[in-house]
Amino acid sequence: MTWGERIDRANAEAVRRMLAARPHWIDVATVPGMGARDIHHSGPPVTIDRMSGAQSGAVLCAKRFEGWPDDEPVSLSPNHHHDGVGPMAGVVSPSMPVFILEDRASGRRAYAALEEPRMNFGAYDEAAVELRRWWATFLAPALGKAIRERGGLDLVPLIARALHRGDEMHNRPAAATSLMLVELAPFLPREAIEYIRDDEIFFLSLSMGASKLMADAARDVEDSTIVTAMARNGTDFGLRVSGTGDRWFTAPAPVAKGLMLAGYSAADAGADMGDSAITETIGLGGFVLQGAPAINEMLGTTASEAWTMAEEMREITIATHPTWTLPALDFRGAPIGIDIRKVVETGILPLIDTAIAHKQAGHPIIGAGLTRPPMECFTAALRAFAADRGIR
Repeated sequence: MTWGERIDRANAEAVRRMLAARPHWIDVATVPGMGARDIHHSGPPVTIDRMSGAQSGAVLCAKRFEGWPDDEPVSLSPNHHHDGVGPMAGVVSPSMPVFILEDRASGRRAYAALEEPRMNFGAYDEAAVELRRWWATFLAPALGKAIRERGGLDLVPLIARALHRGDEMHNRPAAATSLMLVELAPFLPREAIEYIRDDEIFFLSLSMGASKLMADAARDVEDSTIVTAMARNGTDFGLRVSGTGDRWFTAPAPVAKGLMLAGYSAADAGADMGDSAITETIGLGGFVLQGAPAINEMLGTTASEAWTMAEEMREITIATHPTWTLPALDFRGAPIGIDIRKVVETGILPLIDTAIAHKQAGHPIIGAGLTRPPMECFTAALRAFAADRGIR
């Protein structure tokens, strides 16, 4: 068997495992086993002195939420190192509630930090702190009780229904949020229902958690070149590959281009940030923009441009999802299984639709747009994969 045949077989197995995963939302709780002065964050590892302005602002907000001094020393580590993901800054502290998800096929669990437009983007004012406190004291207990009473929520069919209603599950999970709310409304107090109703992107965290469980199912498949994580921390972009284990392949994070909110310009934008590219890792987000025309203007693109860019993603993936289908493509499945060989060979980089944070701490969300990872991550990963196996 040639190396190409071995890799193709391993890649097919990695995608089979992705598709076999059955992520369910089962609870809302704090991160199990988290240390008393631990802070988890989005992206690959980063030290406090290299941390972006927005992420450092989120760390400061977390300290104030916990009641720690602003100069309190903390231990930093990525969410991905603890079976978790977080949007934008992705900062999680010991007392912060997160969504708990379980893969009913394997028993593997993951957490997803909550989505909101202030602390996640670097704000640390009293409004940002108070929102976290309200979540911890009211919304999280209400949601946890509701999802436990319901017996969990199967996310794969819900995402399939949302894709048929114009979602792409990254910047537009509006339909998924509504579908989720219908399922939980009988178990929720009115105040919680009204909050979720007014936050169309609420489901993002659950989309990320489901994607994390699916991607992790494909980890450590010997000889596989399938991507299992893409993550950014506002400083570095990081990539993980099934056949190279837990190693990160990093390069400077790019700056997204898109539409800025009133009062901000492109000059204010910080480098791309967040674990939310885990959605693109398993074929959602920018990979299915053909089915989500409502977000094109927000992303600073046109329907035809988005269609063309998203269609390119089929050239760097190896399969299509059997149930995540797109009506606009005559119900063709979403592309899944990013192969680093195909990325390097074609020069086509994954398309990521993303929110934009300010380059300095202290601001809420300032825009949204599109970006692509640095090619250096993929070439470094492919070289390492080949070197491990003595391939020339």
